[in-house]
Amino acid sequence: MDFAQLEMFRAVAQQKTVALAAQALHRVPSNLTTRVKQLEAELGVSLFIRENNRLRLSPAGHMFLGYTNRILGLVEEARRALSGDVPAGRFSLGSLESTAAVRIPWLLAAFNQRYPQVELDLTTGPSGSMIQGVLDGQLAAALVDGPINHPSLTGVPVFDEEMLIITSSQHGPVTRGQDVAGAVIYGFRENCSYRHHLIKWLASDGAVPGKVREMESYHSMLACISAGGGVAIIPRSMLESMPGHHTVKAWPMGAEFAVLKTYLIWRTDTSSAARDVFLQLLQEHAQSTTAQASIAASL
Repeated sequence: MDFAQLEMFRAVAQQKTVALAAQALHRVPSNLTTRVKQLEAELGVSLFIRENNRLRLSPAGHMFLGYTNRILGLVEEARRALSGDVPAGRFSLGSLESTAAVRIPWLLAAFNQRYPQVELDLTTGPSGSMIQGVLDGQLAAALVDGPINHPSLTGVPVFDEEMLIITSSQHGPVTRGQDVAGAVIYGFRENCSYRHHLIKWLASDGAVPGKVREMESYHSMLACISAGGGVAIIPRSMLESMPGHHTVKAWPMGAEFAVLKTYLIWRTDTSSAARDVFLQLLQEHAQSTTAQASIAASL
């Protein structure tokens, strides 16, 4: 097993065909086929399920891809560390959709200006998907809802999000879960931490939710609720940034459900110069915001 073999395996896993992987690596397809089969023979497992002209990862292949991403990432990190250069190469970052839309556009711009040699690759999705991406080694870091309770992960809180329940403008006051018991819930996929937070809030008051209708964006949720049906959970920062937010009513969740912390997380067994400077920018912004708030409070 060597690094070239691992790069070939990863390329085939990503492209799902040997032909496209060979094109991406500027190699002959037969060479990739031979090297991947040699790797499988050495490991004693089938890394791919072969279906006609396409390949998909086997369960063992999914597991091995996580190790491959981590190994190749460490090799690249070692090269950069020994060269003494500024952060460079690919930095794959995951983020909640609301965080990416509202909290970090300024940060991404500042990061790109300060570290032009870093290729920042942003992926958005629910916390569950982002956490799995970090665990699998596909993401170097991710901004997700916390706290983080996994032995392979570490992280630091970077944002506080005030969570709101939104309803149609005709809906009565919402001060507890029973006020929206049985209502249709608009939310992201099952692995969305905010959706679970809403379900817990309802359960804490003995309220049973109605059907869950999965949506792909906050804009879709807002449109459906504005039209007169259901409820959703959304950070205040996201809601106030959206056109049409005045067409719905927003209600604070209160008590221990009022605020959720967003964390920057990463695997404990990895290092990344790009991640370190990204975190530094986040912390500098937090310190600046705290100082400005203190000055404003003293006036």
